[in-house]
Amino acid sequence: MTLLIAITGGSGSGKSTLAEAVAAALPEGASVLVREDSYYRDAASLPDFDAATFDFDDVAARDHVLMEADLGALKAGRDIVAPVYSFIHHGREPGGEAVRAAEVVIVEGTHVLCTPSLAALFDIRVFVDTPADIRFIRRLLRDQTERGRTAQSVIEQYLGTVRPGHERLTEPSRALADFIIADATAAVRLDDPQAVVRLAAPLLAHPLLAPLLEA
Repeated sequence: MTLLIAITGGSGSGKSTLAEAVAAALPEGASVLVREDSYYRDAASLPDFDAATFDFDDVAARDHVLMEADLGALKAGRDIVAPVYSFIHHGREPGGEAVRAAEVVIVEGTHVLCTPSLAALFDIRVFVDTPADIRFIRRLLRDQTERGRTAQSVIEQYLGTVRPGHERLTEPSRALADFIIADATAAVRLDDPQAVVRLAAPLLAHPLLAPLLEA
């Protein structure tokens, strides 16, 4: 049986770090990681698309129909080809990325519990609770370093859509989580291996993961 794990929380909460830590702790080949960011709609192809005003923080910006179909296939033991999204061009790259079926599929993203039919697929649902100021600083540094953004553009987007979207969609979705992991590190960069181990410990202790860790 394939186990689907959802890891959600606000932008900059440490979802990716937690997901990667859990995958690394499981036996080699036992898990695959799927990122919701791969399932942004092909925004650049929309009429009158403007990256400065488009709301990337609304669940409508995600292609949850495709994501649900792909996760359903993985849960049934079938390989998929996931889309590849460019944050530079705001569209999908040609082709895609092959994702093999595995015993554990770890899915991370801010909206993975916001669509009821998608949320229903998961066997374990985790919400990462990180202070808002830490989340904002992490996002600011990430978007400047990895996505070539200016500080001003990151701030404007955060106040215009990220924060409202979090309060309207992501924060309420914590009610669907099986448990909440609090990131109390106050670290702008989660690069302390021991802190990451502590962050992942509650999830790795889940009874559904025990057989894999004991193997």
